[in-house]
Amino acid sequence: MRAAPDLSLYLVTDEDQCRSRGRDVVRTVEAAVDGGVTCVQLRAKDADGGPFLTQVLEVAEAVGGQVPVIVNDRVDVFLAARDLGARIAGVHLGQLDLPAGVARRLIGDEAYLGLSTATRSEMCAAQEQGACDYVGIGVVRDTATKADAPKSLGINGVVRMSALTDLPAVAIGGVTVADLPALRAGGLDGAAVVSAICTAEDPRRAAAALRAAWDGGDGR
Repeated sequence: MRAAPDLSLYLVTDEDQCRSRGRDVVRTVEAAVDGGVTCVQLRAKDADGGPFLTQVLEVAEAVGGQVPVIVNDRVDVFLAARDLGARIAGVHLGQLDLPAGVARRLIGDEAYLGLSTATRSEMCAAQEQGACDYVGIGVVRDTATKADAPKSLGINGVVRMSALTDLPAVAIGGVTVADLPALRAGGLDGAAVVSAICTAEDPRRAAAALRAAWDGGDGR
């Protein structure tokens, strides 16, 4: 198992949101990485395996040499992309996906494995399993980007949750640029954003603003 990637500015993609701004996911990701995104999770909840694999391959070709590219949920797509030689870094799971231990055996010890958590029991289970490199905690506030999102925790709730684990933790769910200093000051290792970049008129500029807010979060 590897140390976690740099989670500080973690982009989770939404194809519909990108297209609402006249861009595809690849163009959005490229611009966001130029602006300072440190990790990219490709999420396509309703996509078939073939089209999603194509997207993963295209994004990995575009930015896989610069930042880790993580596949949401689909261990099969991760394995296929790796088999095809793509620069693909790992998998991020939800609570209803494959058990983390099973996924770890499938993807191997060198790949990153993240797990979404929303409750104390989920966090404790993630800690005890020993299969994950990092956890996502949320949602910070209610969001329309995930239909099955859990109840919002608020910044204080996310900070309290992060104190329950030694694993690196990234906050997710309705995160805005104004939230980043408090999240960093509260001990989070990063913030995951969707709409803040995917619906931005200029994703590079949006990412740069988020990056600056995070980097200033400890008062430096």
